[in-house]
Amino acid sequence: MSWFSDKSRKFDDEKKIDSEISFHVEEMTRANIVGGMTPVEARRRAVLDFGGAEQVKQQVREVYISAMMDGLRLNLRSAMCFIRKDPSFAVVVVLTLGLGIGANSAVFSAIDAILLRPLSYSHSGELVELHQQNLKQGRLPTPVSTVRLEDWSRDNSTFQSISGFYAQNVTLNTGELPERITEAYVTPRFLQVWGVTPVLGRDFTREEEKFGGPNAALVSNRFWRMHLHSDPAAVGKIVRLDGFSTTVVGVLPASFLFPDREVDVWSPSQVDAPYAQDRSSTWFSVQGRLKPGVTRAQAQADMATVQARLGKQFPKSDGNLTVLLVPLKSVVIGSIGSSLWILYGSVSLLLLIACMNIAVLLLARTAEREHEISIRYALGASRREIIFQLLTEVLVLAVAGSVAGLAVAAGASRAFAHFSKNLPRVDEIALNWRIVMYSLVCAVVATLVCGLFPAIRGSRGSLSGSLSQSSPRQVSARNPWQSILMGVQVSLAVTLLIGAGLLLRSFQAIGRVNPGFDPNHVLTLRISGSWGETTKPEKMSQRINRTLDGLRSVPGVEAIAISGTIPGNSSGYPVELKISEGQRDPNRKVIANAHIVSAGYFDVLRIPLLAGEVCNDRSATNTVMVNQSFADTYMANFSVIGYHLAYAAASSMKPPEIRGIVGDAREESLDQLPGPAVYWCRTEAMPDPNYLIRTHGDPMAMAATLRTKIHQLEPARSVFSVMPLESHLGDQLAENRLRTILLTLFAMTAISLVCIGLYGTISYLGRTRRREVGLRLALGAVPRQITRRFLLQGLRVALIGCVAGLVLAAGLSRLLAGMLYGVSALDPATYVIVLLLTLLVATIASLVPAVRAARVEPTEVLREA
Repeated sequence: MSWFSDKSRKFDDEKKIDSEISFHVEEMTRANIVGGMTPVEARRRAVLDFGGAEQVKQQVREVYISAMMDGLRLNLRSAMCFIRKDPSFAVVVVLTLGLGIGANSAVFSAIDAILLRPLSYSHSGELVELHQQNLKQGRLPTPVSTVRLEDWSRDNSTFQSISGFYAQNVTLNTGELPERITEAYVTPRFLQVWGVTPVLGRDFTREEEKFGGPNAALVSNRFWRMHLHSDPAAVGKIVRLDGFSTTVVGVLPASFLFPDREVDVWSPSQVDAPYAQDRSSTWFSVQGRLKPGVTRAQAQADMATVQARLGKQFPKSDGNLTVLLVPLKSVVIGSIGSSLWILYGSVSLLLLIACMNIAVLLLARTAEREHEISIRYALGASRREIIFQLLTEVLVLAVAGSVAGLAVAAGASRAFAHFSKNLPRVDEIALNWRIVMYSLVCAVVATLVCGLFPAIRGSRGSLSGSLSQSSPRQVSARNPWQSILMGVQVSLAVTLLIGAGLLLRSFQAIGRVNPGFDPNHVLTLRISGSWGETTKPEKMSQRINRTLDGLRSVPGVEAIAISGTIPGNSSGYPVELKISEGQRDPNRKVIANAHIVSAGYFDVLRIPLLAGEVCNDRSATNTVMVNQSFADTYMANFSVIGYHLAYAAASSMKPPEIRGIVGDAREESLDQLPGPAVYWCRTEAMPDPNYLIRTHGDPMAMAATLRTKIHQLEPARSVFSVMPLESHLGDQLAENRLRTILLTLFAMTAISLVCIGLYGTISYLGRTRRREVGLRLALGAVPRQITRRFLLQGLRVALIGCVAGLVLAAGLSRLLAGMLYGVSALDPATYVIVLLLTLLVATIASLVPAVRAARVEPTEVLREA
């Protein structure tokens, strides 16, 4: 009975057992009738003497199971003998599969943690993020005002609860030195939306959520361990945040992973506060939990109705707004999915190449074992038993490779977490039972892919044919399947090499980009501040200017400025503007990325001034600078200096004057061309801007001195995010770099396997055709001809594989097109370089065994015959 019998075969076996039982009972009945019994009595006696049918069936099944287990034991014992007989072959197979399965499992662990596994919240599929969009601003999502959030929560019929938060950096003054932490202000229903319960303490009370109520805070498990020393009596303790005393009312569980992983403290935002009633004051990111059974489409229609009603009620502030619902998981993982799937496809190709490589080796091994297999046939083994024996040997090696692969996957997972800190959910990447099961499935699949065809082919043929071919006097028959499998390996490796080459050339192109500013010798840092300071903008501006003046006086500082964003790593925010003096084309919208900077920003980054003068952030006049793209796009052929820009939407702000034009800078990203940009020269726009400090020497060497100076100027504030501007630019390319490095690593591994496979194939051909080579040499052939013959055979396989790989890569190039910069997905240079590299590797891999094959001594070969 086969190990892998399907249900129909089991059903047939059961029918056979029933038929045999019926046959024996009928024979016993006939014997009893001959002995003089009546038919009824004879039947009854036969059934009693034979025994219960089910009992007999079970006994027969046990015999079958025992035979199956005996066969399994014999197969496993034979497999271990095979491994001990040729340990070098086993090591090669285990290491090859370990590398392929390990790399595949590592990438799958990242996909599983980031893309496949649900978010770590209760019924996370019910969570969505509600984005507010302004139809006049190109449907870009913007934060939501407090009163609008409460309107949505009150008027909808499809959500269990809706809440929102905004985060800011604050100073923790509880310890000896001020320390920066991130605090989130949350609206009511916060814990209900996230489905979490404090492990210590309680939720906020209604009094704490009202304006003028007592200060209260929920803290993370991390904050509880680091700052409250895991004190079980932490609830009720007082912590000082930005100089204000706040009572800890609860500790959230360690399993609660807030979307903003930096947040350690949550405080209630008083929705009834006077300053929160302005519908144009937008602060909150909004999340909601759908009612059970409600689809996102139903909720979207419900919120559209709610917002349309608000638009009629408040046409000035809400008339152009719409609501878009996005699954929270999509918001959390962002755009990383495409890169991960590309890597998974690449590493799956690598595993397939490894399997093909092992299949080539197994074909050679089974060919060398023809004599052994023929003896097994002579001893009565069936072809199915031979196939199962050969597959068992591969399965043992594949399971060992899977175990080695788990070790590779564990190390690769830690590498992911270390080198890809910016990846979403990267802290959730870890080995678990799902990864173990996946690696075992890979082992089974690898067994079938690697071993099934060699096993079927190695067990084919008649007994006499096998015995005759085992004679040393026979010249080996040609085996085209090895060449076919090698050609497949080459084509897959070429595909990976082209993908890696395109990404490498793209990364090099980004590295050669002129960003429009000079990031060298620029240090960035931030100083904690509270948005509550914006209620007194003049005082906040004085504080920032005092800090700028103090740092400017530090020896080694060449220039200093502030910015709302990091240049080259900025999200910016597009705004619609209008030219107060009138536009050349009134029907054309003026859209530009807005940046808030101080006047020294252009000196620090060495962005050239093209016309006019640099704005003065301390003058009474509200001024702006525009870049060259803005001037060329909206005000071509006339001077823009002296004109005034105003927001297209109604604003009480006095329209600022354009004071000058500066060069284009890649503010958003190094791989994005500069677009129209406007720089507002203001220091009172935000409480904790980015400080950009140009130094004469190494910027990090100045970090300690600057920290000391800041502590003298602002002893109650903390300093954080201290790093060179060049490091920020490097982090901005982290996903691109990770994708390029891994794909290049996979490609180089693949071409290495191809090299090993070609070497092994030509070596095997040299061994199996040793008699033929000896006869050719005896008949007058020279070694050079033999070498050329084997070399051309290897190159022919490589060339055919290269052509197939080039076609396959061209067909798949559109998958990479959106990830490339400065290079086409059909870049001829990349394709030619990969082709030449592959042929060079194939030549080297084939030449050594070809030369060895040509060194056969004809007299020795003829003597062996």
